[in-house]
Amino acid sequence: MADMMKRVPVAEQDPAVRAHNFEEVCQGYTEEEAVEEAKRCLNCKNPRCVGGCPVSINIPAFIHAVTERDFKRAYEIISESSSLPAVCGRVCPQETQCEGQCIRGIKGDAVAIGKLERFVADWARENGIHPQPPKEKNGHKVAVIGSGPSGLTCAGDLARMGYDVTIFEALQKAGGVLVYGIPEFRLPKERVVAAEVNNVKGLGVDIETNVVVGKSITIDDLMEEMGFEAVFIGSGAGLPRFMGIPGEQSNGVFSANEVLTRSNLMKAYKDGDTPIVHGKKVVVVGGGNVAMDAARTALRLGAEVHIVYRRSEKELPARAEEVHHAKEEGIKFDLLQNPVEIIPDEKGWVKAIRVVKMELGEPDASGRRRPVPIEGSEYEIDCDTVIMALGTSPNPLIASTTKGLDTNQRGCIIAKEEDGETSKTAVYAGGDAVTGAATVILAMGAGKAAAKGIDAFFKGQR
Repeated sequence: MADMMKRVPVAEQDPAVRAHNFEEVCQGYTEEEAVEEAKRCLNCKNPRCVGGCPVSINIPAFIHAVTERDFKRAYEIISESSSLPAVCGRVCPQETQCEGQCIRGIKGDAVAIGKLERFVADWARENGIHPQPPKEKNGHKVAVIGSGPSGLTCAGDLARMGYDVTIFEALQKAGGVLVYGIPEFRLPKERVVAAEVNNVKGLGVDIETNVVVGKSITIDDLMEEMGFEAVFIGSGAGLPRFMGIPGEQSNGVFSANEVLTRSNLMKAYKDGDTPIVHGKKVVVVGGGNVAMDAARTALRLGAEVHIVYRRSEKELPARAEEVHHAKEEGIKFDLLQNPVEIIPDEKGWVKAIRVVKMELGEPDASGRRRPVPIEGSEYEIDCDTVIMALGTSPNPLIASTTKGLDTNQRGCIIAKEEDGETSKTAVYAGGDAVTGAATVILAMGAGKAAAKGIDAFFKGQR
C-alpha cells in the first residue's frame, strides 16, 4: 500500500539532458499516478485549500472526480472557476496557496493539487473536451485590453455570463506574459497556451491582435466611437527596471523582458530571423521567477550562468521548485552580493561586473531583513552579458491617453481590489497593471473579480 503521507512523485527530464533543450521539464502524471495521488485527499468538510486559491476552484470536488476516474467531470468543475487550468497547473505557486493550506501538509506532503489540475486540463485537451459557450447573449458589449492571464480570465468569465467581449492585444500573438514571459521549458506555447487561448475564443470571445491601445486607438475611442459600454484594462507590467549603476548602458546589458520575449515569442533560440545574444558567461541580477527563467534560458543557449542576489537563499522570492531546478541544471548562485558597477571593455562591451558582499540587517518594509553592504568587500565577476531581472512597472501609455484614469506614484492604475473599479466610470482594471509585477494566478483572480464588478455595474448593483 502506498504511503499516504508522501505525494506520488512526478517524472521530470534528467537535469543533464534538459539543460541543453527547451522541452518541458516536468512530464506530468499518468492516469494511474493521478488517481493514486487524488486518493490522498481527505475531502475536508472545511477545505482550507479553496480559501488559498485566488480563483476559488472547488478543489475537493475536482479531486474526488479524479478518484472516480471521471476526468471530464473534474475538468468541468475546474472550468467553472478557471479559464486557464493547464497554465495554472504548471506555473502557479501552489506551495504558498492551495497546497500551503492543505491539511495533509501538516504532518506529511500536501496533496499535489497543481499537478492534478495540470493532469485534468491536459487530459481534457487530449480528448477534445472544451468549455461550453453560453446559450444566450445579454446584448452588452465589453472591451478587454490585454490577452494575458487577467484579460483572458475576465473575458472568459464575462463571455460565460452572456457578454459580447473583444480582447485587444498589442502583440502578434494572444497570451501576454504566458507567451512572451515564461520559457517554453516551463510552459509550452503551442501545445498549452494556444489551446487555452482557443478555449476562451470558443466561449465567444473575439481577439484582435496588433492593436496598441493608446496609439492605435484609445479607451475613450472604444467607448465613445466603437460602442463598448465597459472596459477592462489587463495590460500587464512590461516596463523593465534597471539599477542605475555606472556602466549599465554598456553593450551586453539586457532586461530579462527583452531576453525572454525574443526567446519565447519570436523563437530566437532556434536561430531564426530574430537573433538573441548568446553570452558565454552570463550574470543575471535578481532572485525572482523571472530571474530563474532568464538564467535557465541563458544556460540552454550555452552560457555559464551566475545569479547575483543581494539577500540569502531564504529570502529568494522565486518558487522553491524553480530554484531547485536551476541548481540541478548547474546555475551558480552568488547570494548576499549586490552589483555596484558594470565594467565595459575598450569597445563598450561588458567584460565584468563589480559586486559588493552583503550581510542581513533589520527587516525592511517588506518584512525581509535589509541587506547591508560590507565595507571593503568589493570584487569583480568576469562576464560578457548582464541580464537585469529586477521587476517591471506598467507602461504609462494607456493611463496617459485616457481621460480621468488615476494612477499612483509607481504608475500603476488605481483600482478597487474587490471589483477592479477605477476612477473612470465603466472602466475596470486588474493584474500587473494595478499591482505591478506579480503571479499569473493573482492576475487571474483580479480578472475574475473585475468580471463580477462589470456584471454588477450593468445590473445596477454597485
